[in-house]
Amino acid sequence: MTDDPYRFIAGWYDRLFEPINSGLRVLGLRLFIPKKGMALLDVGCGTGLHLDLYRKYQCALYGIDPSPSMLEIAQKRLGDAAKLHLGDASDMPYEDEYFDLVIAMLALHEMRPATRSAVVQEMKRVLKPSGHMLLIDFHPGPIRPLQGWWTKLIITLSEIAAGREHFRNYRQFMAIKGLPSLISEHRLAVEKKRMVSGGALAAFLLTTQ
Repeated sequence: MTDDPYRFIAGWYDRLFEPINSGLRVLGLRLFIPKKGMALLDVGCGTGLHLDLYRKYQCALYGIDPSPSMLEIAQKRLGDAAKLHLGDASDMPYEDEYFDLVIAMLALHEMRPATRSAVVQEMKRVLKPSGHMLLIDFHPGPIRPLQGWWTKLIITLSEIAAGREHFRNYRQFMAIKGLPSLISEHRLAVEKKRMVSGGALAAFLLTTQ
């Protein structure tokens, strides 16, 4: 994969975004605390910080990401603690009904619409019938003052800075009303949900039943 949009920012990505992302990861963990021995997949695992959070729960950890530069950092961070795969999450190399928990945090909004839908379908395919899906991403609101306005401004500026295609995909994601639209499209059931940062971000714990 020669086209890696993160090749210039991978080295300082965590320093820039960790103040926001760390709280979202903890929020996701509170929605679902895994049991020892569970199989967990992080879709768009990036630098591996999310998987690192779950290491203490003695789960079988897996991650997939299309960015070689981000995955290189994840590999250094996690070592043998996780099995990482460089590839497209719309065509994952995992068996049907393999994982107890599948996570996608701040990954779906940056994908093209057709790719995004295919990724969620793949997440359903690899999820056990009794498993859970955890989706965390930007939320269309309603946005509450003042925290929501400020967070929305930071998100918008960050998405513009990420490039034209990235921003176009983000705008389309928000136009379809974000995660609630995908949840409805793929007939997922909401078990728990949390809106944070003044309604600008949302976390959904989902099942396929």
